[in-house]
Amino acid sequence: MSELAALRLRADTYAHIRAFFAERGVLEVETPILSAAGNTDPNIRSFTTRFSGHVDAGARERWLRTSPEFPLKRLLAAGAPDIYELGRVFRDGEAGGRHNPEFTMLEWYRVGWDDTRLAREVIDLLQRVLVHAGKTVDIVETTYRSLFHDALGIDPLVDTVDVLRGALQGTTVIDGEGLERDDWLDLLLTHRLQPAFPRDRVTVVRDFPASQCALARIRPGEPPVAERFEVYIGPYEVANGYHELNDAAEQRSRFVRDNDKRRARGDRDVPLDEPLLAVLDAMPACAGVALGIERLLMVLAGTDAIADVLAFPFAHA
Repeated sequence: MSELAALRLRADTYAHIRAFFAERGVLEVETPILSAAGNTDPNIRSFTTRFSGHVDAGARERWLRTSPEFPLKRLLAAGAPDIYELGRVFRDGEAGGRHNPEFTMLEWYRVGWDDTRLAREVIDLLQRVLVHAGKTVDIVETTYRSLFHDALGIDPLVDTVDVLRGALQGTTVIDGEGLERDDWLDLLLTHRLQPAFPRDRVTVVRDFPASQCALARIRPGEPPVAERFEVYIGPYEVANGYHELNDAAEQRSRFVRDNDKRRARGDRDVPLDEPLLAVLDAMPACAGVALGIERLLMVLAGTDAIADVLAFPFAHA
């Protein structure tokens, strides 16, 4: 695909996304890229910068957002209706054939919806964009537990680490020293399961382990599960969604646990988003999802190289 064709593909995809949400009455908004708070997720590294103006302006250290999630939730807590944002986000340390430190994320929230209903809307959006590009796909919906059981014969919610490690035999992985249970599950997903997903299939996986809840609600059960889903086109993860947690005390404890894990790894703490925590209890019940635009464009362009869908990749920016 030529550079001009890639630019047109992006513009055309943006137009279809905006038309999709306009038809459904979802309001487009824009939120800050710089924040006094960061993303505490131990597996995500953030960029920071410093403000040199007057001290009354607020915290000098600012974090480039890894997603627009926190300010969007603040808008919902203030009474905003269904909303979405299409904008740039930043993640340090992620550069290569399939990653760029600066990329575009589509994130949207539906008030009164749960994760199951929102996952179906993600499918609707993807089908619209894919069909316009002349691509047809099968749709497969499954649970995290069924995915592992059907493909590997293991139960990811209850089997021991030894069982999980054994299922990786014959796969080249990093040194397993210090890895925790969820790390082994992630390796199984990325090294054994995702590569086998057919390229002409959209796979929706829901009901993740409770230990991987992030910002999702946990549904009680034996065992409990996180009301979270991920969407793949072929082997590529393109979207991650939640039935959103709106319990400030519980969210604070999760942020604190994230920072505890960061310190144990020798990383620095990340400042908590106190403005979000101050209003999270007021956020209405809702579901939200983030979708990586470059991953979608790679599928549409039929390429495995993210540089093919960027005007200027990181090395040439």
